Amino acid sequence: MRKVFINIGMSTLLFVALKAQAQILIEDSPKSPSSRRAQAESPKLGRDAATDYFKQRENKTERKPNQSGGDRVLMLHGGTFLNDKAYRWGSKHKTEEPGEIMLGVTYRVGEWKNSMDLNFRAELVSYSIDSERPLKLSVMPIISFPDARSEFPLYFGAGAGAGIFFKQVGEESDLSFDYAIIIGSRFPTLFDVWGLFFETGLKGHVHLLSSGQQDGVFLAAGGIFEF
Repeated sequence: MRKVFINIGMSTLLFVALKAQAQILIEDSPKSPSSRRAQAESPKLGRDAATDYFKQRENKTERKPNQSGGDRVLMLHGGTFLNDKAYRWGSKHKTEEPGEIMLGVTYRVGEWKNSMDLNFRAELVSYSIDSERPLKLSVMPIISFPDARSEFPLYFGAGAGAGIFFKQVGEESDLSFDYAIIIGSRFPTLFDVWGLFFETGLKGHVHLLSSGQQDGVFLAAGGIFEF
């Protein structure tokens, strides 16, 4: 009788052990949801971990592109001088408010991403000296920051270049050294693909082949186009 009970007990234990082992195998199978979840949650090491880290870092630091999608920036403006003076230009030693009208175009020719823009500006400027109307073409590169892609509404810049007088007073120089320090406000997407901008700052020139110079505060406004 004891042997019968022993055999029954061993059979029961063997059955329970086999059932538990089968359950463990099923739960640990790679196809089971818990196993797949455990593999997905397991941390990556080595090269895979480094690759994921740099991808996440690049996505965080990458700036959104300009909403207008334009890589080219063109600006057309008109303006005048608010308070300027000329020295030793013409017959007078000093002339008050000789500057009159300025019309210009600015085109972005390059950029340092996440930093600054390189612009080229050509501008026609008229003056009133000794009852005459000198007319000058001013061309200069201008560095401005922050870059246009930043969509920041304010920008600052400076430039220097050359001036060519189409009409000049007497024997004065037809060539000049031109310079400008600017601060502006821009709204490029005010009207979908174009907007408005305003500029002010200090602008002037020095005659290269004769005495004479002019400088003063200017104000300009115009349209900005991105395409």
